[in-house]
Amino acid sequence: MANNISGKKVAFLLTNGVEQVELTEPWKAVQEAGGQPVLISPEEGEITAMKGDWEYGDTFPVDQQLAQAKADDFDAIVLPGGTVNADKMRLEPDAVALVQAFAEAGKPISAICHAPWLLIEAELVKDRNMTSYASLESDLKNAGANWVDEEVVTDRGLTTSRNPGDLEAFCSKMLEEISEGRHAEV
Repeated sequence: MANNISGKKVAFLLTNGVEQVELTEPWKAVQEAGGQPVLISPEEGEITAMKGDWEYGDTFPVDQQLAQAKADDFDAIVLPGGTVNADKMRLEPDAVALVQAFAEAGKPISAICHAPWLLIEAELVKDRNMTSYASLESDLKNAGANWVDEEVVTDRGLTTSRNPGDLEAFCSKMLEEISEGRHAEV
């Protein structure tokens, strides 16, 4: 793989209702590139993923409680989508604070599908080029983002994609950003 991220620790922030493939494909990409993915959630024990919005997927063990997670312990953060997951996460004050801490530290942030809802809540989208699931277009524009319909968009360390069909491009750009490391302004 072109982007070696050996020794890099990558937070995956999610909860029940995450879109399974938006967790598993980036997770696998991080592992294959030599990184260490860590599942962070407000839930204890395990979370249940979804396949689309209606079909239950697999369960995944939680590695670390959200309340104990600190941006200083990680090199980057990935925000998988899923309508239910994203809607719950944007209401978690600790999730908002954690994403803001990654941004303040200039660490790469990658969000796909509905996950940009959390970025809106964290006030990180104003004056940025971004994409998302189509139904978030108005939300992002209303929060000050320049929304575009492209498979992957990166703006000052913030990488976004639209949906599971964009995962190959999303994972590639995510790994590139993680391998480059900190940005002056996220």
